[in-house]
Amino acid sequence: MKLTVFVNVTNDMTIAREEIFGPVLCVIAYDSEGEAIRIANDSKYGLHAAVLGTDLERARLVASQIRAGRVMINGMTDDPQAPWGGFKYFGIGREYGRYGIEAFLEPKAILE
Repeated sequence: MKLTVFVNVTNDMTIAREEIFGPVLCVIAYDSEGEAIRIANDSKYGLHAAVLGTDLERARLVASQIRAGRVMINGMTDDPQAPWGGFKYFGIGREYGRYGIEAFLEPKAILE
């Protein structure tokens, strides 16, 4: 399957708003870091996101402002101890690590 790249995409287009299974890449231009964060968060989905940049401190700051269950910085790494799950339409459940097991616990307090 060949990669398809769409350029001159705006965030109000269907190709930007819906899940596209491919390999497909939509390029949405932005003028500022704040605008890039607004575009990234203007989605009903929030499973994964990626931030690419040479300034790691700045990339971490941007990543902290994106509403997604996992945000990768400069790569597609995995850590089985990191929680897995999404925000918004991707739900609130988590798998893996401490956060995954907590979903199965029922804490109880007995007071006298």
